[in-house]
Amino acid sequence: MSSSLGTLFRISTWGESHGPGVGVVIDGCPPRIPLSVEDIQLELDRRRPGQSKIVTPRKEDDKAEILSGVLDGVTLGTPIGIFVRNTDQRPSAYTEMAQAYRPSHADYTYDAKYGIRAVSGGGRSSARETIGRVAAGAIARKVLQQSLNGYECLAYVKSIQHLEAKVPENLTSELIESNIVRTCDPEAAERMIELIENVRSQGNSVGGVVECVVRGVPPGLGEPVFDKLEADLAKAMMSLPATKGFEIGSGFAGTLMTGLEHNDEFYMDGSQVRTRSNRSGGIQGGISNGEEIVFRVAFKPTATVLREQKTVTNTGEETTLSARGRHDACVLPRAVPMVEAMVHLIIADHWLRQRAQNG
Repeated sequence: MSSSLGTLFRISTWGESHGPGVGVVIDGCPPRIPLSVEDIQLELDRRRPGQSKIVTPRKEDDKAEILSGVLDGVTLGTPIGIFVRNTDQRPSAYTEMAQAYRPSHADYTYDAKYGIRAVSGGGRSSARETIGRVAAGAIARKVLQQSLNGYECLAYVKSIQHLEAKVPENLTSELIESNIVRTCDPEAAERMIELIENVRSQGNSVGGVVECVVRGVPPGLGEPVFDKLEADLAKAMMSLPATKGFEIGSGFAGTLMTGLEHNDEFYMDGSQVRTRSNRSGGIQGGISNGEEIVFRVAFKPTATVLREQKTVTNTGEETTLSARGRHDACVLPRAVPMVEAMVHLIIADHWLRQRAQNG
């Protein structure tokens, strides 16, 4: 099922949304990295359902259990197993979905591919699968903080539908976490909360954009052809549920510039090569140049809406369906830690690959 990611820092996630639990196996984590279950739990708490009034009310504590690979608070260099139990399953909310396909969900395509699917909660297509990614990302982050001076990854909600946040120069994690939307603009946050609550009251949903700034990545990470750093970041982001677009640096706006306008001129900052602008988004030729890596990910409106829609059954009959269950009217606030986790995983993998190649 293509449930693995990475070359040297490799993860494999497993579990269904309404099964006994979900988890991840991390292979290739270096030994002697300080790691506690609290390091993992901190990130899972940012991802979990029921954390605020604007996310799904499903009640899951998402308590992480470390099954292997850690002894006396440090990694052993052996595979690390993480398990999170599901405790609030409600299969009865998905009875109709056994026959009727939910519009814009993976129900039909999973049937087309496998001829069978886990109906409750969408099984592996559920965002609950990302628990394993976030847990593994917390470990990758520890590796990077031990290895790279000043490494930091800050994702935040840039926009929700037509509402856009103003990004301050002094961007910090404290500012982002100061509101339940996880945006960097407190004034925009209030308008975003109002929009999400209004849309949810109508049984509808809304999407938006998460922007991410990565600091402290040294020049030289990434490969020049198929494993370009931005290509691996794009794959990682587009593998997240509900994603529909990825752009880095100037992105699509760069198409409106000339080459002279778009080029990032070099200069010397002491002994360090720097660029005066950063339209490349910190990556040139598929390889990091030492500047901040800046990219954006588009998330579509949540596919589950509590309104009647036209659909078909798995026997080819036309029908209507009104979704039930507990769902996010907007995935953006909970997507922020998912985006950060995927960054940690990709950067950690490329850091280990660079170290292995060049020493």
